[in-house]
Amino acid sequence: MSDAGVLETLLRRIEAADGGVDSLETASVLGVDHQVLVGAVKSLLALEDKLSFGKIGFSKAMSNKWIKVDKTHEGGPRIFRSVENIEDQGAVEGLLWLLSTSQHELWIIIETAIQLTTTRWTVKSYWITKGSCFSTTITKPETELTPEMIANDGGRDLRLRRRETSALKKGTSAKTWTLGSWKEKKFKPYNFEALGVAPDCGHLHPLMKVRTQFRQIFLEMGFTEMPTNNFIESSFWNFDSLFQPQQHPARDAHDTFFISDPALAHEFPLEYLERVKKIHSEGGYGSQGYKYDWKIEEAQKNILRTHTTAVSARMLYKLAQQYFSIDRVFRNETLDATHLAEFHQIEGVVADRGLTLGDLMGTLHQFFTKLGITKLRFKPAYNPYTEPSMEVFSYHEGLKKWVEVGNSGVFRPEMLLPMGLPEDVTVIAWGLSLERPTMIKYGINNIRELVGHKVNLQMVYDGPICRLES
Repeated sequence: MSDAGVLETLLRRIEAADGGVDSLETASVLGVDHQVLVGAVKSLLALEDKLSFGKIGFSKAMSNKWIKVDKTHEGGPRIFRSVENIEDQGAVEGLLWLLSTSQHELWIIIETAIQLTTTRWTVKSYWITKGSCFSTTITKPETELTPEMIANDGGRDLRLRRRETSALKKGTSAKTWTLGSWKEKKFKPYNFEALGVAPDCGHLHPLMKVRTQFRQIFLEMGFTEMPTNNFIESSFWNFDSLFQPQQHPARDAHDTFFISDPALAHEFPLEYLERVKKIHSEGGYGSQGYKYDWKIEEAQKNILRTHTTAVSARMLYKLAQQYFSIDRVFRNETLDATHLAEFHQIEGVVADRGLTLGDLMGTLHQFFTKLGITKLRFKPAYNPYTEPSMEVFSYHEGLKKWVEVGNSGVFRPEMLLPMGLPEDVTVIAWGLSLERPTMIKYGINNIRELVGHKVNLQMVYDGPICRLES
């Protein structure tokens, strides 16, 4: 009996039965294998539950080129046999292997086969009953309502009304006309438990997430954000105003990107420029200066700013109190796992009377604690424009080492007093990295995975929202 015949007979027996039928007993009466009957029942379930019992066999047959699919057929795709017979190469190879096997190995195989054949097997049977959608005819339900169904139905309804009016005028009947075909279709119920396809949407880069958190922390601490809209600075504001000598190695082309067009800046506050020149070449305010011939030509050179401390210098010139900024800076660095030629710097300055190095350390500790980074170290350092100076380190679990995340210090009087600030005002300041704390928070071992052509976009897509412990 064919599979279709088994299914048809089964449905008729269920319809005539009082309550249901037993699958094992029915298979025996029909003279078919029990698994054949179970397969027929599962094929019925597949119509309602969207099961895919045939996908594996179909895929295997397609990969072996036993069947082919014709998608150009008017009635829809059809499947055709590609080969007359199917050769079981696995069985052939198995027989050849047995012929080459030793007698001892054959006895082991035979003993194993005897053990398997004497093993007790459990046969599961099923009680089959009528469901709410029982029918003796098998109709594949529709899976979706297509636009064509709706459009065609609307047209038919419109034509139906017109023809009814015309028929009434002519004395003919309009009952033979039908409505849209979708009203006669049976549709599968929606599975509201199924997971839908995730919609396409934008994703925030980890740097942007951490930058937003940095900014929020500073605002909560009472800081005001500084404008940082000029990537190009004159050497005067980037170096000279910070009491950094013109022969300093950082002002060399090996460390700084110089601009060729326009190569020079011309607008400076002249009185302040003269005071800066004097403190460099002659000294003053209790300092002996650097004792060299300060040149305006060096101060005029335009560069890509090497730090946002140049922004702080401009704001201090206007007497800042508590300011911060987050923006890009540029240095002619050798690229490696923790260095880039372009990166972000978080700049903060606090101006007040009576500030000490302890205030600076406490402010930085509070900031990083809000960020969720508690493993901090402070190391004495040298900066031309701060004294004392400190480098800030945090432990990177991925790299298994302490990584510098910023620099800090107390601005020197040689920098502050030429600006016109009172002598009893102290300014503490720091410049922090954005990339390296992001690497620590996200467990990224190479900074080039965050910025540049090697950035891992899948990491951006898959990265969860960064929730930092505040």
